[in-house]
Order: sequence, then C-alpha cells, then structure tokens
Amino acid sequence: MLDINIWNFIWSAVNLILLFILLKIFLFKPIGKIMDERTRAIQDDIDSAKKSKKEAEALKQEYADSINEAKEEAQKIIMKAHEDAESEKNAILKQSKEEADQLIADAGKSIENERKRVLSQAQTQIADLAIEAASKIIGENLDDDKNRRLVDKFLSEEEADGK
Repeated sequence: MLDINIWNFIWSAVNLILLFILLKIFLFKPIGKIMDERTRAIQDDIDSAKKSKKEAEALKQEYADSINEAKEEAQKIIMKAHEDAESEKNAILKQSKEEADQLIADAGKSIENERKRVLSQAQTQIADLAIEAASKIIGENLDDDKNRRLVDKFLSEEEADGK
C-alpha cells in the first residue's frame, strides 16, 4: 500500500533543502533585516523619547528655578519699595516738622516785633499825653521837640531800670 521510493524521498529532501536555502536567502534574510531595522527604529524612538523626557524635566526644573528666582526678586523689589516708602515718609515728616518749627520761630519773632512796635507806639502816645497834660497844667506850651526828648529819655531810663 504504501510504497516508499528512495529517489522520491531524496528528491523531496533535496527540494526541501533547496527551498529552505532559497527561502533563507530571499525571505528570511530580508525579513530579518527588516525586523532588525524595525527593532533599531523602535529602540531609537524609545531612546529619543527618554532623551526628550529628560530634556523636558530639565526645562521644567529650569522654569521652576526661574519662577522661584522671579518670586524672590519680586519680594526683594517689594521690600525695597516698602523701605523706600518708609524712608520717604520719615523724610517728609522731618521736613514738615522743620517747616512747622520754622513757622513757629517766625511767628515768635513776628510777635516780638509787634510787641516792640506796640510798646514803642504806646510810649509815644504816653509821651504825647504826658506833654499835653503838663502843658495844660502849666498853662503854657513848651517846646515840643525838647519835651519829647526829655520824656523819651525818661521812659528809656525807666525801661532800663525795669529790666
């Protein structure tokens, strides 16, 4: 029933070996080469992705550092502005106090000058009244200039004694 023919077996084996060699040359090598290239491309993509991830993390850290530096710089600027405002406030207050003290001193001088003027005017009026009263009492008009000098001299002596 089954008849085994050696020549058929050898030819089949040779055909099978020849088919294997041809498949290896024309199919397995190109497919292996394609698979190796595909594996290399995938590995390159993975390496590139890892590199990109590291770069992104480095950029993220750099941005975080920049933000922290900007916050610190902003805080320094705010503190300096507060200090400048405080010193400006103190300078304005000091200048206002100096101006107020000067106004008070000027007002004191003005009051003293006005007091002296009023006192001098009062002395003049008192001298006029004294001369007029003396003239009425004596009944005759004396020399106005001479009398005025006498009264002024008298008032000056009294003022010097009183002080």
